[in-house]
Amino acid sequence: MTLRADSARVRARMLAAARARLAAGDMELPLNAIAKDAGVGVGTVYRHFAGRQALLESLAADSYRELIAEAAAAADNPDIADGLRNLLRAALRRQLADPALAAVLSTPECQCDETLALSRELGALTMRVLDRARKAGVIRADIVPDDVRRLTCGLQHAIRSGDEDGTAIDRYLDVLLRGLRS
Repeated sequence: MTLRADSARVRARMLAAARARLAAGDMELPLNAIAKDAGVGVGTVYRHFAGRQALLESLAADSYRELIAEAAAAADNPDIADGLRNLLRAALRRQLADPALAAVLSTPECQCDETLALSRELGALTMRVLDRARKAGVIRADIVPDDVRRLTCGLQHAIRSGDEDGTAIDRYLDVLLRGLRS
C-alpha cells in the first residue's frame, strides 16, 4: 500500500520516535508515548500500527531484508560450512544491532503481511542452506529453520547479558556449530 506524502511523513516521525525509545532501552514502546514523542494523536498511531507487535515489525523490516540478503549469500556460498557460519553470525549481529529485529524473531507469529512474507522468504533461504549442509554432512538431519531462529535468538540474549571481552559471538557460535554437527 502506497501512502500519501503527508501520511508517509507522519509514519516516518512515529517510527523515528519508536527507534529513539528503543535506543534508550525502552522495549515496551507504549503507543501513547510514541504518539506524544511524534507529535500526533494516539489514534494516528493505531491507524498505522495495530499494536506494539505491528510497530516492532515495521521497525525491523529493513534489518529483516538485510538478513534475507545474508541468507541468500549463504545459500549460494560454494563452501556450505562457511555459508552456514556466515548466516548464523549475520543473524546474531543483526539481532544485536537491532532490538526490534531481535524481538520480532523471538516471536513465532507475525501480525503484518509484509513480515509474514519476509519470514517465509528467510525460512526458504535458511532451508536451502540447511539442506546443502545436511547433504555435505555439516549438520544433523533433524535441524529445521525454526531451530536456527530459536537458537540465534537465545544466543543473542546470552551475548547481551554479558560480553565483557567481545569474544562471545565467536565462542557461542562455535559451541552452536559443534552442537549442530551430524
